[in-house]
Amino acid sequence: MQFYIVHMVRNSLNYAGLNKRKEVVADLRLIYSAATIDEAEQALADFEDKWNKAYPPISLSWRNNWQRIIPFFDYPPEIRRIIYTTNTIESVNMSLRKVSKIRGSFPNDDAVIKLFYLALSNIVKRWSRPIRDWKPALNRFTIQFNERMPRQY
Repeated sequence: MQFYIVHMVRNSLNYAGLNKRKEVVADLRLIYSAATIDEAEQALADFEDKWNKAYPPISLSWRNNWQRIIPFFDYPPEIRRIIYTTNTIESVNMSLRKVSKIRGSFPNDDAVIKLFYLALSNIVKRWSRPIRDWKPALNRFTIQFNERMPRQY
């Protein structure tokens, strides 16, 4: 899944005034936390009714990207909580950018691969707490994608 709900929310907040952001986020949460696509569409319509006069680009953005958003609703809530955000991925990417930026240039591709391998080894050592809600998500991943999950004995 290349498209993340968190990016839609962040983009939406670019248009909302500082004093209204909490209220806008609460109303957006009703959209992406809906149980079904129909409920999400109704929540989006309610959002439009409430906010279109003040912030029309927000609902326009959600409408324009709706076909990319609706696959999110195919997953159960346990999996949605994990894929909702990209914090872990963004943290790893930031760390890799940092080490490659410091270095500047590389004599060959192998040098980059070795640097990233060492950087990833150090990144993994810093992970002290598990991903929030990972156990329920892992159970759902195993049920829903059994053929793709590695066997643990």
